[in-house]
Amino acid sequence: MKFALSMMAAISLGTAATAADLPDLGGKEVVVVTENAYPPLQFVDPKTGEAIGWEYDAMAEIAKRINITVVYENTSWDAMIPAVSEGQYDLGMTGITIREDRKEKVDFSDKYLTSQMRMIVAGDEDRFDNAAGFAADADLLAGAQPGTTPFYVTVYDILDGDEANPRIKLFETFGAAIQALRVGDVDLALSDSTAANGYVAASEGKLKIVGEPLGTEDFGFIFPKGSDLVAPINAAIASMEADGTLEGLNTKWFLEYKLGQ
Repeated sequence: MKFALSMMAAISLGTAATAADLPDLGGKEVVVVTENAYPPLQFVDPKTGEAIGWEYDAMAEIAKRINITVVYENTSWDAMIPAVSEGQYDLGMTGITIREDRKEKVDFSDKYLTSQMRMIVAGDEDRFDNAAGFAADADLLAGAQPGTTPFYVTVYDILDGDEANPRIKLFETFGAAIQALRVGDVDLALSDSTAANGYVAASEGKLKIVGEPLGTEDFGFIFPKGSDLVAPINAAIASMEADGTLEGLNTKWFLEYKLGQ
């Protein structure tokens, strides 16, 4: 499967900014928080211990274009939005889906990626091959992080709309849900195509994707409400779309990079 079919750079609205149009923030320090648990967007390279990924490369390019100094911090997913909302960090990045309920707490950048939700199962799974088949078998379990888009899609698009449904086992990280899937503790995990394809490619046949895509999601960076960083970062995103930088990152991380190799 070609990632280009399910992952595309965000198309900016209006006139794309050129390098000459971009603001100069004078080396302003910007504290960026991430989870480092979402390959290939951001994760720790198991070989080097270095934090790498699409979002790190994108943020480095943004920093260069608008002259900011980025300082990285780590936190868990469930703490990230509240912490950014409270101003503990200037910006959050971890493949965050742009949603109206989240906009009540934080500001979003313009979208920088659009992805589709996919179903990940064991490589030898033969009991179901689509969402309806999973829903019909009461013995099957799904793994998900609470409060994430995969959790809500599992609840409302696959199951019965009950967020306390015992068929959903909750995990602190997406990686933990995938590990539970690999050892047979759950039968299904949902993810956007970014992470899904990365984990499947690295699984040596132990995982696969089944069924049709379950809708799309747009990713954006998050900021405290009223942040003066939103406009310059949006301008940088637009310029990176216009000159092909985002497409280059897509090629590097979604086509050329092989997780675990």
